[in-house]
Amino acid sequence: MSDITKRALEASLKKMLLKKPVTKITISDITEDCGVNRATFYYHFKDIYDLIEWSCEEDSRIAANGNTTYDTWEQGFLNIFQAVEENKPFILNVYHHVSQEQIIQYLYRVVYQLIINVVEECAQGMSVREEDKKFIADFYKYAFVGMMLDWIRQNMKPSPEKMIFKLSNLIEGDIIRMLEKCQIDKPYNNINK
Repeated sequence: MSDITKRALEASLKKMLLKKPVTKITISDITEDCGVNRATFYYHFKDIYDLIEWSCEEDSRIAANGNTTYDTWEQGFLNIFQAVEENKPFILNVYHHVSQEQIIQYLYRVVYQLIINVVEECAQGMSVREEDKKFIADFYKYAFVGMMLDWIRQNMKPSPEKMIFKLSNLIEGDIIRMLEKCQIDKPYNNINK
């Protein structure tokens, strides 16, 4: 029942975001549209921004749909790009009227989780330090989020499929190569130079 109420509140917010910026929407607007009282809203969320964050995380989780392996990460990212595109009015409104730093931090969390799963899978059987795996995941996290933010700024052009195709070609095999270079039993080349 709790998720049904949360989804109903989310649907009301998204409907309102088609008409006005998030800064002009009140909790009373959402609860009235949704047919619940303010106490119900506050039972689930502390404020509108908490609802927005939950909505983004839920949409991303559903979009990734378990595609967090080396063989499926492209589909996971494609699904995330497509979910963002399908929610374009919502995403653009949030992007332009909510703290961009909050959006960036949210994207970092979502992307990092997908990437670290791929890195961990690729590192199986290798002796790679946790800090090196984290470094590789962070590198890709910053690259992917940067690309997604530019894509959002460009009004979500080109298509998600074209974005994933470019990203896939750019990094094909690179995660494994980076992990191989980071293995503990391999000396760092030119470390003291």
